[in-house]
Parts: sequence; structure tokens; C-alpha cells
Amino acid sequence: MKIHHFFLASAVWMAAAASQAQSADAAQVRSWAASCAACHGTDGHAQPGMAALAGVPKDLIVQKMLDYKAGRVPTATLMHQLAKGYSDEQISAIAAYFAAQKK
Repeated sequence: MKIHHFFLASAVWMAAAASQAQSADAAQVRSWAASCAACHGTDGHAQPGMAALAGVPKDLIVQKMLDYKAGRVPTATLMHQLAKGYSDEQISAIAAYFAAQKK
């Protein structure tokens, strides 16, 4: 019976740890996305004259960021430098965050 309780307690602990890891990941993605707020607004809701990111399809944001990162967008001011600071996985996570925001 003691073994059963040990396995049950272990399963509960592992589920709690996995839940915390997912929350930390979501918090990290929100933190990365928050760095975009100065130009693109809180949660991607930009002021007039700037590109809004809220509700833009993930694939479109990813492609634009990868184009900036690779230098394929020659007229960018800061974006080419900012994009180089993120891994492709981070860019994908940030793009998913903004795509999930309501326009």
C-alpha cells in the first residue's frame, strides 16, 4: 500500500511541476512579446502609424521576422537588429502570442 501512495504522490508532483513549467514558458513568451510594445503597442495593439501585431497570422509574423533577421528587408530601421536577437523558436513563440491576441 505504501508503494501505491508513493507512486500517486510522485504522479501528482510531476503533474504540478509540468504545469509550473508551462506557466513559466507562457510568462517568458509574454516577456519577449512585451519588448515589442514600445513600437507595436501593448499586446500588439499599435497606435496609428505603426504596424499592429494583434491577430496577425503566426506564419506571416514569423516570415517577416525571419526576413528582417536575414537582412531581406533593407528599409528596416531597428527590426533587423532586434530580430537577430531571437532564435527561430523564440520568434515562432512570439508570433503565436500575437496571433492569439484579438484585433
